[in-house]
Amino acid sequence: MPRTPMTAAVAAALAVLAACAATQQAAADPAAPSSAPPPPLTGDVRVHDPALVAGGPGEDWYVFGTGDQAVGDGNVQIRTSANGNHWENAGTVWDTKPAWLSEEVPGVENLWAPEVYEHDGTYYLYYSASTFGSQRSVIALATNTTLDPDDPDYAWVDRGKVFESHEGDPYNAIDPGIVEDGSGNPWMAFGSHWGGIYMLPLDWPGGKPADGAQPFRIADRGEGDNRIEAPYIAEHGGDYYLYVSFDACCQGTDSTYKIAVGRSDAPTGPFTDAEGVPMTEGGGTVILAERGGDVAAGGQSLSEGRIAYHTYGPYGTPGDFRLGIERVRWTGDGWPVLAH
Repeated sequence: MPRTPMTAAVAAALAVLAACAATQQAAADPAAPSSAPPPPLTGDVRVHDPALVAGGPGEDWYVFGTGDQAVGDGNVQIRTSANGNHWENAGTVWDTKPAWLSEEVPGVENLWAPEVYEHDGTYYLYYSASTFGSQRSVIALATNTTLDPDDPDYAWVDRGKVFESHEGDPYNAIDPGIVEDGSGNPWMAFGSHWGGIYMLPLDWPGGKPADGAQPFRIADRGEGDNRIEAPYIAEHGGDYYLYVSFDACCQGTDSTYKIAVGRSDAPTGPFTDAEGVPMTEGGGTVILAERGGDVAAGGQSLSEGRIAYHTYGPYGTPGDFRLGIERVRWTGDGWPVLAH
């Protein structure tokens, strides 16, 4: 059958329809690949230090975030979404913090920087208890068999202390991030300022440090306040990528947070940036900093090819923070890039 020539009017109409479809797809999928930033998420997106669990088709999404001392006794906050775009508040992990936390860390008000990792049907929730600017810090653990609060088996069980730091240690025990090696052995990256980012071997199924485990350094800026924290390690294409946050968080529109990354062929390093600079010598390729109305970005985690982070900006309340999620894209030589 001969083809009918396409008129200019028909071509224009089809172009409009394609543009509308693309816009609708971007709105439905905040992580859709794009050279432009994804549209802002909607609903309750006031999340700091997000730990993302991206849902598959027909599955709910979850984000766990740093607590607010005025809400649920400062416990880790939970938000849920049916599509990864619109988010709703789902309360806190507990109504009151475990009493032992206040005994271990006097003055602790809210729990920070959670990490959620699933292993063999159990969800491991790691989180930090500390006070701002202090090295007296504890990483603790809770477990659950489901993330669905409507499941009759839903219950976060306190598993106690995982690791700690005291004044004078070369590290600060906050910001845990979990990764498994090729043999299924778990490792915990952690750290903020002081001596930088450290790694500690763990054991399954307890999720606690392996016998005789000693932490070792995997990233260090080695200058001034050593502003590096929030490690998260994710595998892609057989390599492992260490994502960290550089510079200053928590200062409203004066924040200078930015997300940087290094790569290694092993989850324990050594990690180098795109210029070949070791991350133990100040290396780190920045992939997201200020963008549009956002003055800073950091506190990242990854799930199913998406990266979650919080940004600061002149939002409804100037200097407030909010959740961002987008798909990680990749260069031909294997480096992650974000929309810009």
